[in-house]
Amino acid sequence: MSAPERTPAELLAMPIQRLNGVGPQWAEMFWRLGLQTARDVLFFFPRDYQDLTDRRDIDSLEEGKLQTVSGVVEEVELRGTGSGGSVLGVLVRCREGHLRAVWFNQPFMREKLSFGQRVALSGKPKYEGLVWQMHHPRVERLSDDEEEPAGKILPVYPLTEGLAQWQVRRVVRGVLQWCNEMLDEVFPHDYLNRHDLWPLRRALPEIHFPSDHESLGRARRRLIYQELFILQLALAQKRQQQRTRHRAPSLTATAKIDARIRRLFPFELTAGQRQAIGEISADLADPSPMNRLLQGEVGSGKTVVAVYAMLLAVACGYQAVLMAPTEVLARQHALTLDRLLATSQVRRAPLTGGLSTKLRDELLRQIAVGEIDVVVGTQAVIQQDVAFAKLGLVVIDEQHKFGVRQRATLRQAALDPHYLVMTATPIPRTVTMTLFGDLEVSTLRDGPPGRQTVHTYLADESRREKWWEFFRGKLAEGRQGYVVAPLVEQSDDLSAVSLDETYESLANGELEAFRLGLIHGRMGPDEKDAVMDDFRSGKIQVLVCTSVVEVGVDVPNATLMTIESGERFGLAQLHQLRGRISRGRFPGYCTVFADPQSEPSRRRLEAFVASCDGFELAETDFRLRGPGDLFGTQQHGLPPFRIADLLRDGELLDEARRDALELVAADPGLSRPEHARLRRMMLVRYGRALDLGDVG
Repeated sequence: MSAPERTPAELLAMPIQRLNGVGPQWAEMFWRLGLQTARDVLFFFPRDYQDLTDRRDIDSLEEGKLQTVSGVVEEVELRGTGSGGSVLGVLVRCREGHLRAVWFNQPFMREKLSFGQRVALSGKPKYEGLVWQMHHPRVERLSDDEEEPAGKILPVYPLTEGLAQWQVRRVVRGVLQWCNEMLDEVFPHDYLNRHDLWPLRRALPEIHFPSDHESLGRARRRLIYQELFILQLALAQKRQQQRTRHRAPSLTATAKIDARIRRLFPFELTAGQRQAIGEISADLADPSPMNRLLQGEVGSGKTVVAVYAMLLAVACGYQAVLMAPTEVLARQHALTLDRLLATSQVRRAPLTGGLSTKLRDELLRQIAVGEIDVVVGTQAVIQQDVAFAKLGLVVIDEQHKFGVRQRATLRQAALDPHYLVMTATPIPRTVTMTLFGDLEVSTLRDGPPGRQTVHTYLADESRREKWWEFFRGKLAEGRQGYVVAPLVEQSDDLSAVSLDETYESLANGELEAFRLGLIHGRMGPDEKDAVMDDFRSGKIQVLVCTSVVEVGVDVPNATLMTIESGERFGLAQLHQLRGRISRGRFPGYCTVFADPQSEPSRRRLEAFVASCDGFELAETDFRLRGPGDLFGTQQHGLPPFRIADLLRDGELLDEARRDALELVAADPGLSRPEHARLRRMMLVRYGRALDLGDVG
């Protein structure tokens, strides 16, 4: 009796150790790459490609053009240079002659090349000393049974120790041969035609082993589009569920309520603030929970917009909570509320981790029975023992420092609160459409009228004496300043100025005639409060600090900033620090002392000096560092992309987003039979991360 045939699903789930060419010996290495099944292998995309389409014999080489030759290694010589460098020379015997490959200061290449090894070398050859040479060519090691790579585009996969490219290619090729036809197409046939997309069974072989550049481009388009589309479909579905499955209190801003709130602000709202308030008020009036991101330039007045929204909730008989990532920022928000609401009857209280047990218990009681209208705090406000009597609005500041799932912590059993999340770090547009794609977005680009500019300089040690002379002059005129260092204490592992040595040096040197204060993240809440109170009152003229003052600190008289070891800070962080000065009627002056040792570091600092536009700097930072460094997907709970790249694929992201929104509008539950596979893939990929549940 023959064994029953396996279903496609069973074959695709076959453990990798049972695949041809793997076995137990190699399985552990593939596991380290995250490959456990045949399906994993199919979607293990190349990180790059080696273009061997222009394969030449020695006698047909041309100078200056990218070409490929193959042959056998005959000589390998590594020698040092007088300046401490190295030169690696490798002689390769080809069919019609020899080619010499040379690497300067890359001794590690010696371990990758050995006598008798078959290789393919790709580079731009030059005829020197009666022999063709390639400097720093790309090397493709060929197994004895691997065919000559003439006219091919070879995939280059991520590797782990002990695994070679030819081994991965052989396994991928084998799985493609017997598994590719088993894959289900997730898009309906007419959808593929309408959007000019290749079928999956055609795209997968071409993404791994392209026939030509055009085929590679078509395959990449199909697979990148699918990955971005499934994410956008999940985000669109999340927004749809929030509108239809959850109920929130309807908080309506009547003309009377609006007038009462605006009278509390001793200034005219900017056009951007008025627009944002209009968008938020419209959301709050709707019985579906608001989920809105408010992003703005440094000093653009996001807190005022948030205060308006909280007061609207209180005016409608509900409580509001404002959550910040640090106690310094939470206390700054509490001070702002105290100042704005000094003449109002709104009951408010801070709730942070530093409260005594007795005081905390009393605050929890008052919150639970509705005796407090507005609560300001850190993550202490989302502990299990915090119960609100009638929570209507949650404001989360510096949203990217919390993560996606924490937004759901304050949801209640009855009505859900509205959510307003804020960030003072402008977010690149493509990142907004992904990590924050389940939110509506309001943007504040302009600061309040009269806000002065900040003059920014990049300096080396030769300019230090002149800068401190200027700094002292401004202090003598009555201004205040910051001196920022990246480390609290000196580190043997990091080359950067520490806070301790900076404070000692200034107190006994350049600023010995002035009153200095010290603040950093390791200090207790009471210590921090005392220092910040003294700085606000002018008792402290210069605050020597770490990046703990990055957000939330508002001292209008502080117009000077010195940043030490500027290469240790990110671009967004530098911009946030600069935002602490020139918040009043005097212009600001910021000097960064830095010793950039890398090209990316130098470009980052030059961009900072060249622009004070946070949105422009956010896009620059995105180009320099990529999305992974800016906003880690793990923090937000979203799986990483397999093939899409937000920096490169912005246009395709726009297309995928439009199409996903259109599809969800036409079929809100994705319940039509032709959308069943899309729905299943969306739930498998993002259902848990976005708390989608079953959308049917």
